[in-house]
Amino acid sequence: MIQIERYEVNGLPYLEIVKEELKNKVLPTVFFYHGWTNCKESVLVNGYEVAQQNIRAIIPDAMFHGERSDGQPITEHFDDFANIVMASIDEFAVLMEDLVNRKVTDKDRIGVTGLSMGGITTCGIMATYPEVKAGDCLMGAPNFHDFVEMVAKEAFELEELPKELATDFLRMKEYDLSLKPEVINGRAFHFWHGLKDDMVPYQPTFDFYEEHRDTPYGKQMSFNTTNDGHRVPYSITLEMASFFANVL
Repeated sequence: MIQIERYEVNGLPYLEIVKEELKNKVLPTVFFYHGWTNCKESVLVNGYEVAQQNIRAIIPDAMFHGERSDGQPITEHFDDFANIVMASIDEFAVLMEDLVNRKVTDKDRIGVTGLSMGGITTCGIMATYPEVKAGDCLMGAPNFHDFVEMVAKEAFELEELPKELATDFLRMKEYDLSLKPEVINGRAFHFWHGLKDDMVPYQPTFDFYEEHRDTPYGKQMSFNTTNDGHRVPYSITLEMASFFANVL
């Protein structure tokens, strides 16, 4: 039987999905990050399929999402998008430490994945935490800085970012995998992206893969493409769970 429990550490709520008979064992663990405007409960199917592989699945709420809502519609926080992603990347360390201290997570067998905003978060975590063994980016973007700048310019019809915004955007470069791809360092890293995605462009992510897949640090990268838009088909959820079962 698959069990779902809610935990909280330092004000950060998360769901833990695991087979009941394995709940107290030290297990490989996969963090799954939801997309913009969604919440941890909205991606339970992804956690369920990970748990079916005898892996512990952890699903946090991003800042201003789910239980962490401040009472405003999440769309009111559009200009906080970059800070939300960076907060999730920073908070990853807190969640990981909690699980290791609870003696339920093998610190040498940790994976990270997520869809859309969660895929961008995944790339940022891979860029920041070398101890993460594997990643799976679902319709996300490794070029964090360029993607957010593009979206901001389109949304606010700007040719150049205001000076006060440009300072915040500069900070994003610390989390941008496309600016330091060598930190992948031979780790297993899978990408999936739909050709018809009209929210997170397909081409920059595929170009990143093509540019780095034959390098020593990118030798374990892989990429799958389907003819989908901005949604993750169930078959890709199964592919993600199988990926982690093979590499963790």
